[in-house]
Amino acid sequence: MGCGAAKRTRIEAMATDTTPQTPRPDSALDPAVAATLKRDGDGLVAAVIQQHDTGEVLMLGWMDDEALHRTLTSGRVTFWSRSRQEYWRKGDTSGHVQYVKSVALDCDGDALLVRVDQVGAACHTGTRTCFEGRSLPVTS
Repeated sequence: MGCGAAKRTRIEAMATDTTPQTPRPDSALDPAVAATLKRDGDGLVAAVIQQHDTGEVLMLGWMDDEALHRTLTSGRVTFWSRSRQEYWRKGDTSGHVQYVKSVALDCDGDALLVRVDQVGAACHTGTRTCFEGRSLPVTS
């Protein structure tokens, strides 16, 4: 399936009320919030996930309007999985839940800062963060 077909499938897909699910164009996200977002070509916004009490950056995920709506209203972080092409609520299968403490939009409207209380590892590899042990050399 080509990129154009995948986008059409994603946009045209109908969702049910269960998580994970296929994205839907009819999000319940507040229109005033939706108007402030600058999405990429796939309708997504980067979401930086940070531990609320330590400031530790845990991971980066992607949200469309519906994932953001679910995150703002459920108390749990929901992402759009670009690889699986479905919604996923962090921790539903792993038990490594992210409880939402706050959500902020950056000055350009193209990134979110989601402050959470992380239970267990944030990374699918089992590490606390997705950046742990992955430092790159820097020349001064």
